[in-house]
Amino acid sequence: MARVSVIIVNYNGKGVILNCLKALEGQSFRDFEVIVVDNNSVDDSLNEIQNFLEESSIASFVKLIPLDKNSGFARGNLEGLKHTKGKYIALLNNDTEPDMRWLEELVKTMGDDPDIGICASKLMVYGTDVIDSAGDGFSTFLKGFKRGEGNDIFLYKESVYVFGACAGAALYRRKMLEEIGFLDENFFLIHEDTDLNVRAQLAGWKVLYVPTAIVHHKVRSSIGQMSDMAVYYTLRNSEFVRIKNIPAGVFLRCLPEFILGIIIEFIYFAIKHKQFRLYLKAKTDALQMMPKMLRKRAEILNNRKVSNKYLISIMTPVWKWSYLKSKIRKLVNG
Repeated sequence: MARVSVIIVNYNGKGVILNCLKALEGQSFRDFEVIVVDNNSVDDSLNEIQNFLEESSIASFVKLIPLDKNSGFARGNLEGLKHTKGKYIALLNNDTEPDMRWLEELVKTMGDDPDIGICASKLMVYGTDVIDSAGDGFSTFLKGFKRGEGNDIFLYKESVYVFGACAGAALYRRKMLEEIGFLDENFFLIHEDTDLNVRAQLAGWKVLYVPTAIVHHKVRSSIGQMSDMAVYYTLRNSEFVRIKNIPAGVFLRCLPEFILGIIIEFIYFAIKHKQFRLYLKAKTDALQMMPKMLRKRAEILNNRKVSNKYLISIMTPVWKWSYLKSKIRKLVNG
C-alpha cells in the first residue's frame, strides 16, 4: 500500500499534464500512487495521458479515472479520493511541475507532528522567481488569500504555521479528512480549499508551510485569470465559505472590515472590470444556496474545537501593511 496518494484532476490539460506527470516520475520519494481523474476533456489530453502511461516508469502505480462530464475541481478530487489507499492525500494541479524533492519534503514534515493536518507547498509562478502562494491566509475581510503572492522567491523561507494551503499543491492527512470531510462539491472550483482550510482550523488541526516543497505553477492556465468562470466562482464561493464556517462572534468582530471588503470587491469586479451582471448573479446564487450551506454550518460549528479568540488570532488583519499593500497593488494593477 502506497504511503501517499497523489490526485490530479485534469480538464483540457493538453500541453501541461504531461510535464506534471513527468515531474512526478522524477520524485525522490517513491512510495506513492497517482490517481488521474479526467473531467471529460474535449482536447487531446486524455490520449496524451494514455500514451504516456504506455512508456512511463510509474505506469504501474497510476490509475486513470475518466468521467463522463466535467464535474469541477472539487468533485473530481472527491471521485479520485474513492480510489486512494495512502495514509496521506496529495493534491496537485495539472498545470504544475513539482521539484524532485517536493513529496519527500512534505511527507517528512507531516510525519514529525500528528497535530498537523495539512502541509502547504511553496508555489512559484512558472518560469519566474515570483511566488504564487506560500501557504494561504484568511483575512479579517473574511476571505482567503494567497500568502506571499507576487513576492520574490528568496522571501518566505521559514517553515511556519499558516492558516491554510492552496489545494493546487498540498498534502492532507487522511485521518483529518475522515474527521472533517474533504472538498465540498457545491463549490465546483475556486475557494473549495479555503473552505477546507477553515474547517480544519475550526476542528483544531494545524497547517504548516513547507518552503522546501517547491512547485512551479502555470497559474489559471485552464480557466483564465479574469474569465467569466473565474469571476463567478470567486464571488459566489467566497460567500459559501462565510455562510458555512464563520462563527457569529467572529463575524461581528470583523463586521467593519467585512463591509469594507464588500465595497472593495464591488468596485473591483462590478465597476473596474464591468462585471456587474456576473457579480449580481454570483451573489444571488449564493443566497439561493444559503439553506443548504446553513445545514452544513450547523454540523461544522457543532463539532468545532477552538474558540473565537483563537480563530481571530490566526487571521490576518486587513490593516497589516504587507497585506494592505498587496491588495492596493492588485486593485490598481489587476
